[in-house]
Amino acid sequence: MTQALDQERATAAAWFRTLRDEIVASFESLEDRQTAGPNANLPAGRFEVTPTQRSAEDGSDAGGGLMSVMRGGRVFEKVGVNISTVYGDLGPAAQKAMAARGVPGMESDPRFWASGISLVAHMQNPHAPAVHMNTRMFWTPHAWWFGGGSDLNPCIEYAEDTAHFHATQAKHLAPHGDDLYPKLKAWADEYFYIPHRNRARGVGGIFMDDRNTGDWAADFALTQDIGRAFLPAYVPLVDARRDTLWSESDKETQLIHRGLYAEYNLVYDRGTKFGLATGHDANAVLMSLPPMAKWI
Repeated sequence: MTQALDQERATAAAWFRTLRDEIVASFESLEDRQTAGPNANLPAGRFEVTPTQRSAEDGSDAGGGLMSVMRGGRVFEKVGVNISTVYGDLGPAAQKAMAARGVPGMESDPRFWASGISLVAHMQNPHAPAVHMNTRMFWTPHAWWFGGGSDLNPCIEYAEDTAHFHATQAKHLAPHGDDLYPKLKAWADEYFYIPHRNRARGVGGIFMDDRNTGDWAADFALTQDIGRAFLPAYVPLVDARRDTLWSESDKETQLIHRGLYAEYNLVYDRGTKFGLATGHDANAVLMSLPPMAKWI
């Protein structure tokens, strides 16, 4: 591929920003709705927005984004909704990683461009599930692709919550083919598995990577529907659980489960590895880590 796809890249980056704005507004509305029950006496949480910058080795501009983090809210103990658009030349290790994924020509032309949104929410109430979501576009002069998905991470599982989360995603993916949801669900089950614990990180969701059918518009439309599925899949679960009273035992269960989540993100997560390897803001890359966790 030799075309720069300038318009397509701008379109994707703008849409990731739009999705970010919708999610931030929705989550702040959840905070405003928590007027009774646990933590209703706290001030409604608001996102703190910090620009992030990335510099190339020679000090030149290499992109950046926005890190939006809410801490200590009524509903969210910590939630981050980050967007970024970064570019430059991949280093030798990253070039080898791209070559291993079937991208040719990286040694002769290591330029790249990447944009996306990444979200992780850790909840005050142990009965309200934690969640992860991201969508992204990656470009080199030799290939482009989309990736992303979302997965639910309850420490106390409710079968009806799991069913709703999966059914909503299946509904949004249905226009793209009957076989797509089962495929992306199975991919999520494999990707979010923690080998050293012999268990899944949560109750799954959907996941895809390296999506390039040759039809940019179709692949982008799928990526958008993955993003659009997130709020209707997740917000009703929070509304259903945010007033539930919890015990010290429930909180202990939550903190131990968060340790599992931290292990996965630090050991296996591709986004964490890519962000740190390409020199992006470490605070933004590690935004996914919980505010408190426990190991026993």
